[in-house]
Amino acid sequence: MNQAVHFAQTAKPAGKAVQRETTRTNDPVRTMAEILEVATTEFANKGLSGARIDEIAAATRTSKRMIYYYFGSKDGLYIAVLEEAYRRMRAIEGELHLEDLPPEDALRRLVSFTFDHHHDNQDYIRLVMNENMERGAYLAQSKSIQELNVPAIQAIRQLYDRGVATKVFRPGLDPIDIHASISALSFFNVSNQHTFDLIFKRDGQSPQALSARRENIVEMVVRFVRA
Repeated sequence: MNQAVHFAQTAKPAGKAVQRETTRTNDPVRTMAEILEVATTEFANKGLSGARIDEIAAATRTSKRMIYYYFGSKDGLYIAVLEEAYRRMRAIEGELHLEDLPPEDALRRLVSFTFDHHHDNQDYIRLVMNENMERGAYLAQSKSIQELNVPAIQAIRQLYDRGVATKVFRPGLDPIDIHASISALSFFNVSNQHTFDLIFKRDGQSPQALSARRENIVEMVVRFVRA
């Protein structure tokens, strides 16, 4: 029997809050998705130590008990949020169909996607920043994070190998290093936007500035890899 259904059947009503909680277990997938969505914002804005399970429960109309039932603990929820953030990014990457494009076009699409994803999903950047402040201690507990990120390196390795084979890309580069360069350039535009724009008195988030920065990053990566 599904654990969530079993919980719903065995829980004893004790007022409106518990009745509402029991009803929500009829759709555990939706409930967990809602909790993850709200928790993503909470952890991104406040970090692990500052986030409050009570606030997540109130925003999702559930309870601390139900959150702990699904995720085990606050740490468990935090790890699940990290995993879901990476899973979503990798799932979208898988829809780029890089294998259908010539190598340089595929690389351009991947870099453009990464830049756009980071700009449009700034909670993801904040989560990664927060976890780095934790020195990766919680991500290290994930049982799926390695597997989730394998496709990203495989995609780069495949398009890079195709480029080398057709003499479009220069040989001898490490796909993980290429991935790191793409990530770093795209990440900085979000992680340092406030301090960078303040220091240099510019609006780096205007449509014009973002478009120019996006194209510059694409060109930097392509020229680095190009034969």
